[in-house]
Amino acid sequence: MKHYDCVVIGTGPAGQKGAIQAAKLGKRVAIIEKNAVLGGAQINTGTIPSKALREAVLHLTGANSRGLMGGNFQAKKHITITDLVAASQQVIRHEWDVIRDQFDRNGVELLWGRAEFVSPFELKVVREDDAEIISADRFLVSVGTRPARPQSVPFNGRTIFCSDEFLRLHHLPRTMIVVGGGVIGTEYACIMATLGVRVTLVEGRDRVLGFLDQEISDAFHYFLRQRGITLRLGEKVESIEEVEVQNGTTHQLVQARLESGKKLRAETLLYAVGRQGVCGSLALDKVGIEFDDRERLRVNDCYQTNVEHVYAAGDVIGFPALASTSMEQGRRAICHAFGQCDVGNYNTSLFPYGIYAIPEISMVGKTEEQLTEEGIPYEAGVANYREIARGQLLGDTLGMLKLLIHQETHKILGVHVIGTGATELIHIGQAVMALDGDAEFFINNVFNFPTLAECYKVAAYNGLNKLNHVCGNGLVELVDV
Repeated sequence: MKHYDCVVIGTGPAGQKGAIQAAKLGKRVAIIEKNAVLGGAQINTGTIPSKALREAVLHLTGANSRGLMGGNFQAKKHITITDLVAASQQVIRHEWDVIRDQFDRNGVELLWGRAEFVSPFELKVVREDDAEIISADRFLVSVGTRPARPQSVPFNGRTIFCSDEFLRLHHLPRTMIVVGGGVIGTEYACIMATLGVRVTLVEGRDRVLGFLDQEISDAFHYFLRQRGITLRLGEKVESIEEVEVQNGTTHQLVQARLESGKKLRAETLLYAVGRQGVCGSLALDKVGIEFDDRERLRVNDCYQTNVEHVYAAGDVIGFPALASTSMEQGRRAICHAFGQCDVGNYNTSLFPYGIYAIPEISMVGKTEEQLTEEGIPYEAGVANYREIARGQLLGDTLGMLKLLIHQETHKILGVHVIGTGATELIHIGQAVMALDGDAEFFINNVFNFPTLAECYKVAAYNGLNKLNHVCGNGLVELVDV
């Protein structure tokens, strides 16, 4: 029987970084993957495919250039699903090679098969034609999640599908219903609308992406409607079925009946409401670990389960379930497992959120609603992309960046961006917040010209000007921007 210092289950972002961290600590490491490919949902069905699809759509449709080149500019007139899938597969294959190379260079042993505990320190790796039992001193469970697939929804992979099946579409539909206004639903709704598909987005809450700052959310609703997306907010789906429609000829459509009595019909329907854990097949009862009704594991601040030598990280432990946070969770879990507890500052309030819709959205820190509820005095400073030369050059005159500034200390309490490059731009604000910086930093700093980063200076001026006028506290007179 092979024995390891550490065995990692799952090659998604948490598993990858956890295994490599263990190897860098000089440990003998094995990582187990049950699927035929590496990378988990991040590489194969989630993060990378959807972002690759988005970039392909923006390039082929010329959507990013329309502001500068004209409203009818299009790089390719006739776009097929083959064009889009080819772009995605190229990136996916590259990422497989990168992950395998990282494992090889760091001496991480890759074991293909399904993991199943047989005792607290032993695992069975089950394959089609054989199985082997291995043992380890420490385990990291990073098996991720899958899209929720309620039995009431008649999934068929063709006209009614989940996000995992999105890239298997045989053709671009003319119409689509998207059920779920979370990150996955809104990203795919924007992608399809940019391709000219008539999209109806159904969300049970009164706004999509409910965790966003209200002003950013309102702006995003405007963008969605401008792209031709019909929003059905505050509506819940009662049933989904395929129906035949007579319109000269017989058409097979998907019908979603809402609780309000409305009937929505389209060629296709994407169901994107929630995700479900997959740790039920690990036989965790052999170790003494329980999971909740969504197959998620409970961990402490060090990502340790109730069993001392078993850790968990990534989507399997729930919120925030981001590839970026999963990577760091996996690394930190392994550091703690082997006594390396001094791993730097890890402020969960400074997690950046990135939504790769069209346009991009990103945020870090508090929203205006949270600050108001907590009774924290703040002022908002706003920079619109139309004020920035780089925004004009990019053809994006509708984007904006907002700083939330403490009225007394001028510390940055939150940064919210919607528009081109939002997910990159957010990290400037994140760094300043992590270093306890204030709005004056942006005033005194020099930014390359022309860049979108100038938005920080403009927003800081805007916020401090408001405070100067309102508070009359002897601040140096600021230039109106």
